[in-house]
Amino acid sequence: MDDITGLPLEEDDLSVKESPFSGVTRGTWRRFRKHPGAIIGSGIFLILVLLVVLAPLSPYDPEASDMSIRNQALSFSHIMGTDSLGRDLFTRILFGGRISLTVGLIVVSISLLVGVPVGALAGYYGGWLDALLMRITDTFLSLPSFLVLIFLSAMLREVELPLFQRNSVLTIGLVIGILSWMTFARLVRASFLTLRDIDFVSAIRALGGSDFRIIIKHILPNSIGPIIVEATLELGYAIIEESGLSFLGFGIQPPTPSWGNLLSNAQAHFTTYPWLAIFPGLMIFLSIISVNYIGDGLRDAFDPYKVLNKVGEVT
Repeated sequence: MDDITGLPLEEDDLSVKESPFSGVTRGTWRRFRKHPGAIIGSGIFLILVLLVVLAPLSPYDPEASDMSIRNQALSFSHIMGTDSLGRDLFTRILFGGRISLTVGLIVVSISLLVGVPVGALAGYYGGWLDALLMRITDTFLSLPSFLVLIFLSAMLREVELPLFQRNSVLTIGLVIGILSWMTFARLVRASFLTLRDIDFVSAIRALGGSDFRIIIKHILPNSIGPIIVEATLELGYAIIEESGLSFLGFGIQPPTPSWGNLLSNAQAHFTTYPWLAIFPGLMIFLSIISVNYIGDGLRDAFDPYKVLNKVGEVT
């Protein structure tokens, strides 16, 4: 085969220079940006992340009291007012957001590290290993999750270890993550059960491909869409659970702020100083609804039926 100059083409010239995943990525992004809720949710979530990252730039100390300005209403100097100890509420909400989002990321990381390998092994090998791993998963699913979270949190609060201290974000993240990996395991198992016997996997196995290579390089990448969607939704669940634990007094303890304990502290003052509860509750609401809309958009973007129904987007 000759090129336009009449010279023969080398074999390397015929190779595709573009990544095989680039077309899929472009198609996924096109479908995601057509979901208005996902775009709005992404914008809101990015603003929240930017605000909590820049929290140390606030001129106020989130834990320093000033009784001369306690329970002040909204003003130019304190745009969300002050609490019962004269602390700037906006600053405490920003630092509380750092806690809540960090706990969410820890929970998602633990869920991925436990749930994905469990689901992959169960779905790929099947048989007795599948039965054993799924019975363990079912056992964890059958537990009353919030009661177990309270029990584990209360127990770990009394344990003084180098990494797991009484008021540690890592401790709360571990407690929630222990009971959050099962959905990932079942989701990945379902994907592996579907993919392990299709033609390209059988061909790789016939050519001598190892099980590890097949799982890591061929099946898992084809399951990444549902995993990303579930990870996004799990972040929202983790924020709710951390807020609930802190609200009940089993999560992050004062004076360290989190959205949950800010709400808990506002209970006694809700009728007289409503801003103490409104703004932390609003931050929880915005973070959860934005993450859920992002998850909805990703679900539509990775949906294979939507791809097949729009032939022009299939590459």
